[in-house]
Amino acid sequence: MSKENISFEETIKQLEIIANELEKGDLSLDDSVSKFEEGMKLSKQCSKVLEDAEKRISILLKKEEDSIKEENFTVE
Repeated sequence: MSKENISFEETIKQLEIIANELEKGDLSLDDSVSKFEEGMKLSKQCSKVLEDAEKRISILLKKEEDSIKEENFTVE
């Protein structure tokens, strides 16, 4: 499976694994830099997925109502 085809959830799991490996401090400098670079790529993939989802939701809401009013999302 290519990295472009993995799910958002799987990407998050991979990021958690990388973060744990980096936090342990057992890696060499080169390995740490490589893991960091991999983590940054995965992070960008996640950001793109979230941005795309937000756009899709906005389009769906706009179709549902003639005018859309944006409000801040708050968790209660």
